[in-house]
Amino acid sequence: MAENPSNSVKEFWAELPRADEDFLGAIRDWKNVQIAVDDDTVWLKGITEEQAVSADIQQLPNFILYELRDGLLFRKEALVPSKKMRTALLWSSIDKALPLTFPASNQNYFGISEKVQVRLQPGSEEYPVVALLSAMKEIKNSIPIQPKFKLEKIEWAVISDKALFLGTPLLSLPGKTYWTKNGHLLPAGFDFEFKNLSSILQQKYNGKLDQWLLWNEHGTYLPIRKEDFRELSVSSFRLTEKTREWI
Repeated sequence: MAENPSNSVKEFWAELPRADEDFLGAIRDWKNVQIAVDDDTVWLKGITEEQAVSADIQQLPNFILYELRDGLLFRKEALVPSKKMRTALLWSSIDKALPLTFPASNQNYFGISEKVQVRLQPGSEEYPVVALLSAMKEIKNSIPIQPKFKLEKIEWAVISDKALFLGTPLLSLPGKTYWTKNGHLLPAGFDFEFKNLSSILQQKYNGKLDQWLLWNEHGTYLPIRKEDFRELSVSSFRLTEKTREWI
């Protein structure tokens, strides 16, 4: 009789102390995983073989991973079981069991003390950059000598004494580059600590999708209305020069 392929599919369970359950935000978007609580322990089940070796799960503190075999839980590469499969637990999907909450935000500029409590960290993947933030004083002599065809592909907006350029290919100017994720502009090389936050933050702080949310590495953002962007040209840049005090 041919072997049933489904028999080779591995299922993993895991446990960690309830004191560390906040760290589970890193895998909150794994909708196939279920979670339950037993006294001082958080249990997870339904973890796939691919998820079991992912960086997101490896970095969780005090996290014990088991392979489920015939109702018994085996530690990784163990020949004897560590314990029996837990029963009589109340299970729910991890994204519903770990609701995300955020403090009120005044949606103000970088540096204001009341901030969205979100952390960014260096990301493991590289994404193409689509935005550039430059100090006006550093680029005032560079814009007028740029080829017209390059300027026509760029939109820009003024933020205090800086210019934010949006479009590709980006201009070869000094400044800080950003990539885009679900309507956010994130510093190149950085991503949200909890990757599923991007869509949740958009729903909470940009429900009409009429803004770009420009982030810095410290987890503070600046909302910029999309209607404030205009096509970049030498004439629009020079007109701005005449009306601003930084020049």
